[in-house]
Amino acid sequence: MTLLPMDKFKHSYIEANGTRLHVAEIGTESSPAVVFLNGFPELWYTWRHQLVAVANAGFRTIAIDYRGYGLSDIPKDIENTTFSGMAADTASILDSLGIKKAYVVAKDFGSMVGYLFALYHPQKIIAIITFGLPYLPYGSHHTYLDLPEGFYFRRFREHARAKADFARFDNKTVVRKMYIMLARSEVPIAPENKEIMDLVDPSEPLPPWFTEEDLEVYAEAYNKCGFMTALEVPYRRLDDRNEYPESEDYQIEAPALLVLPKDDYITKFPGMEEYVKSGAVKKYVPNLEVQPLPQGCHFIPEQFPEITNKVILDYLNRHKC
Repeated sequence: MTLLPMDKFKHSYIEANGTRLHVAEIGTESSPAVVFLNGFPELWYTWRHQLVAVANAGFRTIAIDYRGYGLSDIPKDIENTTFSGMAADTASILDSLGIKKAYVVAKDFGSMVGYLFALYHPQKIIAIITFGLPYLPYGSHHTYLDLPEGFYFRRFREHARAKADFARFDNKTVVRKMYIMLARSEVPIAPENKEIMDLVDPSEPLPPWFTEEDLEVYAEAYNKCGFMTALEVPYRRLDDRNEYPESEDYQIEAPALLVLPKDDYITKFPGMEEYVKSGAVKKYVPNLEVQPLPQGCHFIPEQFPEITNKVILDYLNRHKC
């Protein structure tokens, strides 16, 4: 995939809740806004193809590096960084940009940020699209607990062990290993005597759609922030009661689309397919549509940008405000 020129994007830094955050965008201020939220080890750059294509279709596209991610500043209190705090940052950025309402497109743990944004700021959201991960409010689905101790998510919740695992490699190698591992269709699980980063052999090539130049962009960004915030959110904040309102009203009223790429390993978590197919997820997102895709891995925005762009634009155009 051709590396897009960086001068296509307008880059700025916005103060949000005490932390300076990096924002990349394309499009005119008067156009409907679309906010893109990524997962880990991704950054704003994950959405590079979508930022261009959706802007060319008449939208203002915006991607954010969360606090402690990429080119944004590291928060002073990493241990108190939360999904709901990142959702609040998103709302603050929209306010700073003069945007009253926006569409949200998210993937991986960015889906949780997006849904919490919709939960706490319903007046600011038009509709939400998520790739791979459905809405999983507190108490709805403890899928990661049903996987073995060596499941990567559970290992990364062990602070000392995860930190030591990451520390053995430079940032470029960490991103390389994560991209190779999470592009597979099987759930990453390490045996007891093996660390998560050792699930990828050093000689294994990058996926063909992810270039060495792309890798350099990620590695350079992580040279600023490292991975400590990423190990806090998402891995240690999953299923935290404090992320949600005391009222226990976790329902999302906004129109929503869940896109399920066939080879995204997340769809293979125990109980995940049943949670979606049974309609249990609609208890929390009553206006949800589900769209399976016959191909695509966890990184479908980068693997198949044309397919991703079409899915996004078809839905946005059906929900014009």
